[in-house]
Amino acid sequence: MNIEFGPELEAFRAEVCAFLDTAPSPAIREAGRKLTSVFAPFDQVMEWHRILYEKGWAAPHWPVEHGGTGWSVEQKYIFAEEYRKRDLPPLLPQGIGMVGPLLIDIGTDEQKAKYLPGILKGEDFWAQGYSEPNSGSDLASLQCRAEPDGDDYIINGSKIWTTYAHHANRMFMLVRTDNSGKKQQGITFLLLDRMDYPGMTVRPIIGLDGFPEQCEVFFEDVRVPQSGRVGAENDGWSVAKHLLKHERGGGAQSPTLKRGLERIRDAAKTTPSGFGTMLAEDPVFLRDMGELEADIASFEHFEKLAVSGHPIAADPSYPSMNKTLNSELTQRVSVMMTQVSGTEGLPVQKEALRVGANVEPLASDLDLVAMPYYLNSRATTIYAGSNEVQRDLIARTVGREG
Repeated sequence: MNIEFGPELEAFRAEVCAFLDTAPSPAIREAGRKLTSVFAPFDQVMEWHRILYEKGWAAPHWPVEHGGTGWSVEQKYIFAEEYRKRDLPPLLPQGIGMVGPLLIDIGTDEQKAKYLPGILKGEDFWAQGYSEPNSGSDLASLQCRAEPDGDDYIINGSKIWTTYAHHANRMFMLVRTDNSGKKQQGITFLLLDRMDYPGMTVRPIIGLDGFPEQCEVFFEDVRVPQSGRVGAENDGWSVAKHLLKHERGGGAQSPTLKRGLERIRDAAKTTPSGFGTMLAEDPVFLRDMGELEADIASFEHFEKLAVSGHPIAADPSYPSMNKTLNSELTQRVSVMMTQVSGTEGLPVQKEALRVGANVEPLASDLDLVAMPYYLNSRATTIYAGSNEVQRDLIARTVGREG
């Protein structure tokens, strides 16, 4: 299969480049340069979301009837490549990449009409209420309970590691509605219209980088309408598994990995190796970079096959394979970033990381973000289902096919 992009797409690439070179504000570009996780600084990324919406480019992967671009798979990949070359902040995934596609697939007409426009326009931001203090990787053991009461549910319990919940105005969540049967049974998927229901409390968690990216959310007799349920009561596990297909395998990730390699390679040209040469000439460094570059190139080919209509994209294990490969390559890129940064990346520079702070970093932009990015990327092999679980799912799929 030919998965190279021909000259007929160069006009499209030029259009993308012209827009991405001129549309983002200086603050948006700064937010992209100071990215230390998959979640960009909230205010700037939501401003960027609305700019992309005005252009019609906020959701390239959505169907045209719901606001998508109608681009070919090649055009989507070109857009992702050019986007990452410019270190622009990725849009926050909870709405545009997770609950939005879920509702397009299995939501009711009323739910689509109510929620999709706000997601697309960047007017609403959704938090993901999954993990609990004793239910992380073993998510099916969750205990946050919702009791039916007339047309409502009454929720009691808590959620944790809820990214940007203190910024959100909506939430999608999993709740326990039945304790009988297997633990995967009795779970229901709910959409919450507000984050300030009576009895609902959001408490930010300060991370190692000094920023409140994660939150705890507490529910004490919180009354929410049953109309927010997606799917049938007690069938939320199936709904969540459907959503995970978008969370684990959505979009093109290899351009981000390739951009990380470019930044490392550029920095190595001016970083002393300690042996009288620059790091870019060190044979051990070159070996490690070569191995990582080859693995990222293989992953890129894997992604291009999938987006080009290859049967691999329809394989039940594809989301797990994609998530496992991408998360582990992300961690390896983060390790190389710290190696090329060295001691220059060790100082904690909280103020310099804040967008608009006008505080000069002690060294380069890469040195500023290398260690926070490394620390944050430790979680990539845990969230969206730990990689150990993903490998088990892949093995089960292969075993059934065998």
